[in-house]
Amino acid sequence: MSQVVVVIGGGPLLSAAIAEVSADATIIAADSGLDHAVAAGLRPTVLLGDLDSISAHGKMWAYAHEVEIDQHPVDKDATDTELALGRAASIDATTLLVMGGTGDRFDHTLGTIVALGNPILARFEAIRLLLDRVAIHVIHPGHSIAVDLPLDTPFSLVALHGPCRGVQVAGARWPLVDASLDSSSTRGISNETTGLLQIAVTDGVLTLVVP
Repeated sequence: MSQVVVVIGGGPLLSAAIAEVSADATIIAADSGLDHAVAAGLRPTVLLGDLDSISAHGKMWAYAHEVEIDQHPVDKDATDTELALGRAASIDATTLLVMGGTGDRFDHTLGTIVALGNPILARFEAIRLLLDRVAIHVIHPGHSIAVDLPLDTPFSLVALHGPCRGVQVAGARWPLVDASLDSSSTRGISNETTGLLQIAVTDGVLTLVVP
């Protein structure tokens, strides 16, 4: 499967995240995400954002390597990450991988997770967000995923983007069959794997968190 990768800010990339990048992936950097991508040995082809946090060295690297630079005003209605995700949606790829650090701005972290529920991203077969050691999968309506995790791995399901219907969960200590999860419910919190974790949702955007 082809892959598009969006590297955001928040901190250095862990080796486990870097290992998930395919050799032929298209890499988009959101502002200071370019600094972290380059430090990790990755080569973004697009730098996008208001460029208020990228280092001077990062900018010079982008110019020297003829990276496409899509600069936006500082005063705007979308985060750099959301803009980068919009660009990723235009790439001919089947999977989306977003990676970065948690940093010290919880609001930005939350905004990143929320942005992954944008309907324009539903075209991807799989959407993952790697924030330091936390893995997040966002499952759009009509999609399913299979995640191979060690036995007894804890995980949680959250209807962060609104009510989810037709939720199917197999390979878990507490499986679900045609279940409903509401955004105010904690029913999906703190489950455990018993085998290959398989999750599907008919209506709504479901978020899987592997802490």
